[in-house]
Amino acid sequence: MKILMVCLGNICRSPLAEGILKHRIAEKKLDWSIDSAGTGSWHIGEMPDTRSIAIAKKYGIDITGQQARHLISADLDRFDLILAMDSSNYQNIVRLAINEEQRQKVKMIMNFANPGMNQNVPDPYWDDQGFEKVYQMLDEACMKLIDHFT
Repeated sequence: MKILMVCLGNICRSPLAEGILKHRIAEKKLDWSIDSAGTGSWHIGEMPDTRSIAIAKKYGIDITGQQARHLISADLDRFDLILAMDSSNYQNIVRLAINEEQRQKVKMIMNFANPGMNQNVPDPYWDDQGFEKVYQMLDEACMKLIDHFT
């Protein structure tokens, strides 16, 4: 299974989601490949936000080796599942899709935790206190995702 986590800048939510899911699949000894990207290109090549790094570290996850990258159309072929952090990013990803097969790969990540609700993961960039909530939301979604596919 190849899974891509996608947010806006690929420095806050999607790096956390990538790190959490990598951590959880290692615990379960699953042979999955996880990556992340952003629909915006402002932070290409940058490390995750220091606040994302800190919250991941608090839970024993190191995301310092990640670098922000821009979502490209080839990602829609390369990955089995593309998980959007919010509805805006979902729409941006779907716009890149050239066929129904690609569109079907795109899902809202929180629908694994709360099916059918299309709940957004809030962008914590402007809220230092938001990183803990985002971590907890993504951890729950990642655990439910693993349960769903195993």
